[in-house]
Amino acid sequence: MKRNSMPRRPSIRIPKSVDVATARLSMLSNGVRLYMLENHEQEVVRLSFVFGAGSSRQTTLFSATATANLLSEGSDRYTARQIAEQLDFYGSYFDISVDRDVVVVSFCALSKFFLPTLSMAEEILLRPAFPQEEFDSYRMKRRQRLSIERRKVDVRVREEFAAAMFGANHPYGISAPESAYDTLTRDAVVDFYRRHYTADNCFVVCSGDLSNEVLAAIENICMQLPQSGDRRELIFPEAVQTPSVRLEHEGAVQSAVRVGRMLFTRNHPDYVGMQVVATVLGGYFGSRLMRNLREERGYTYGVFAGMVNLDRAGYLAIATQVAEAAREDTLHQIYTEIERLRHELISEEELGLVKNIMVGEMMRILDGPFGIVDVTIENVQCGTDNHAVERTVEAIRRCTPEDVQRLAEKYLRREDLVEVTVG
Repeated sequence: MKRNSMPRRPSIRIPKSVDVATARLSMLSNGVRLYMLENHEQEVVRLSFVFGAGSSRQTTLFSATATANLLSEGSDRYTARQIAEQLDFYGSYFDISVDRDVVVVSFCALSKFFLPTLSMAEEILLRPAFPQEEFDSYRMKRRQRLSIERRKVDVRVREEFAAAMFGANHPYGISAPESAYDTLTRDAVVDFYRRHYTADNCFVVCSGDLSNEVLAAIENICMQLPQSGDRRELIFPEAVQTPSVRLEHEGAVQSAVRVGRMLFTRNHPDYVGMQVVATVLGGYFGSRLMRNLREERGYTYGVFAGMVNLDRAGYLAIATQVAEAAREDTLHQIYTEIERLRHELISEEELGLVKNIMVGEMMRILDGPFGIVDVTIENVQCGTDNHAVERTVEAIRRCTPEDVQRLAEKYLRREDLVEVTVG
C-alpha cells in the first residue's frame, strides 16, 4: 500500500498593496453623514451609528456611559426585555461601545432579517425612555461593579496612567469616584441624550448586503435624528504630566506596570513609523519585550506595546503585570530594550517579520463586511477615507532599520517617558 505524502504547506504571500473599498457618502438634509459599503457576497448587514458622546463630553460624571448603556433598557413602546427578545428572535447582534470621544451603537443581522432589526434600532436610538426603575438598578450595579474592578491592579494602573499622562482633571485623564454614582440623576442622563444624540453630532456606516429597501429604512432612521445638538466647542485644557507614579495596592500579589509617552494623533507623518517601533517592542507574541520578560525571565504571561489614538491626542503605552519581586528588574528590562532600539540597528530579517505581521493583521481586520466598518469609522474620525489603509501599508513597507532607530532615538528618550506602577 502506497503511503500518502503529507500535503505541502502553502507559501506565505504578503500583498505589497491593499485595495480597500471606498465608502459611498450621502449627506442627508439634517446633517447626518451616511457612509455605505455594499458587499453582496455574504447575506449579512452591519449598521453603526457613531455619536460624539464619549466621556470627554460629559459635565456630570458617569452621564455619558449611563446614557449609552441605558439606551436599550426600555423605550416609549417596549420594555428592555421585549427589545432583547425581539433582537434575539431574529438572531440580531447589538452592541454599544463607549470611549473618551465617541459612542458606537451597532446592529448586525442576516439581510433577510435586517428590516425587523431596524425597527428595534429605531426604538433604541430615537425613543429611549430611560425608565427610573432601570436607571436606579443600573446605577447601583455599576457602582458596585466599579468598586470591585478597582481592587484589581490592572484597572488601577490604567486609570493612574491616564491621569499621569494628561492630568487628573483632564477629560482624557479623569477617573471619577464610585460615589459619583450616588449623585447621578435620570435628568442628567436625559439631558445628555438630548444634547448629544443628534444629527449634527453623528455619522453612520453601513456595510454588507445592502438592498434599496434596507438603505431606505436606514436613511429613514437617520432623518428622524433631531438637529438641535450641543454646538458648543469642546475646549480641552493643556495636559499636565506626572513623570513617575508608584502606588501600593493592599493585598496585591502582582504589580501592574505602565510605561509610555505622549506623542501625536494618527494624522502625524511619524505615526505609522512609531506603530512599527511599538510592534517591534511588544506588538506580537515574538516581540523583543515578550522574549525578554516572558521567555528569558519568566516574569509575565504577556506584555503589550502599542499606539493609542484619541481624537485630540495620541500616545505610546507599554503594559504588563509581574510579581512584585520582579517589578524593578522589569522596568530595567523595558528601558534596556528601548535603548537597544535607539542605539542598535534592527536586522532586516526582524523588521521584515514585523512588517509582514502588521500588514497581515490589517488584512485580517478587513476580511468581511464587518471589519471594514470599524476601519471606516476610524478613518472618518481622523478626517480621511479608506485610501488611508493603502497609504499605511505603503508606509509600513517603506520603513527601514534606519527609520526605526531614528524614530526611537527621537521619541523614546528616557527623560520623556512616563512610568506608573501599582502593586
